[in-house]
Amino acid sequence: MSLPRPALGSLVLLCLLLAACDRPAPEAAAPPAPQVQVETLSTAPLAIANELSGRLVAPRTAEVRARVAGIVLQRVFREGSEVKAGEVLFRIDPAPLQAEVDSAAATLRKAEASAFQARRLAERYAALVESEAISRQAQDDARGASLQAQAEVAAARAALKRARLNLGYATVTAPIAGRIGKALVTEGALVGQGDATPLAIIQQLDPIHADVSQSTRQLKALRDALRDGRLQQVAPDQARVTLLQEDGSPYPESGRLLFADLAVDTNTGQITLRSQFPNPRRDLLPGSFVRVRLEQARLDQGLSVVQRSAGGQAQVWVVDAENKVALREVRLGPVVEGRWVVESGLAAGERVLLSGLQQAQPGLLVAPQEAQATAAEVR
Repeated sequence: MSLPRPALGSLVLLCLLLAACDRPAPEAAAPPAPQVQVETLSTAPLAIANELSGRLVAPRTAEVRARVAGIVLQRVFREGSEVKAGEVLFRIDPAPLQAEVDSAAATLRKAEASAFQARRLAERYAALVESEAISRQAQDDARGASLQAQAEVAAARAALKRARLNLGYATVTAPIAGRIGKALVTEGALVGQGDATPLAIIQQLDPIHADVSQSTRQLKALRDALRDGRLQQVAPDQARVTLLQEDGSPYPESGRLLFADLAVDTNTGQITLRSQFPNPRRDLLPGSFVRVRLEQARLDQGLSVVQRSAGGQAQVWVVDAENKVALREVRLGPVVEGRWVVESGLAAGERVLLSGLQQAQPGLLVAPQEAQATAAEVR
């Protein structure tokens, strides 16, 4: 029996719909693995440096003082200028001092005349005592008077020398070379009455010293690492010393470590380390607050990483051989040029995640791309 044409079409459509329902639905496509940047760790020599705070200090400071009493006649130098050792700074009225020199010279001449007479008398008495024309006592008295006259001559010479020295002190000169500050007295001032009056201050500026402080806790940790062999000692004459300016930029001239103080400040529990820097342009001034980056040890074969996990934990994200992300506990040391020194927890050849840290989670499959290595190397 044949079906009508419309009924046959409906039957065919129903069969097609039933066949479509029996087919399995296509699976949804998996999202692509996110692309991230990684750094493959490699060992490199690392310089272990600490940033310490302190102040600049002039290596030599001289207080120019009046060594004789008198009236200041002239200030010769220009305030704030560079002076040389021996350069004339002040002139004090020399007239009273010259009078003392003349008086001492006259006293010396008188003493020499008296000594001449006493010596000749002693010589004559020495000849007369042989013929017993005078007594031995008289001869001894003449000889004693001659010796006393000679002593008076020596005293007069010393008084004349002292008077000439005082006359020379009327011309005040610079004891050292350096930059002189403002004058502490003016022309017409009476100086040297009782105490040595300060006249000016000279400070040596080139080179200049930087005195910084370091806590005993940091020093103990450093010594322990050196004793354990985790770090290598750096000789003081080979240690790199960098001065950081107020804006954080390094000072163009490199310095050198001079010494570390042997005593600990009982008030702060810190010791002082002194370094020296060239200062040809006089950019560095005594008393300025500075920071100094001081190299105190080295790590011959060290690892360093750029970042660690947020929140301050000693953890980093690594990408394993299957390109899956894992969180690794590490032990980190100091920061060297913006990178953390790895003491334990990582090995050379491992890949550390640099980008996508906010979305990182254990087991996440990623497509790693190697980034430029930025390991801090000792130059």
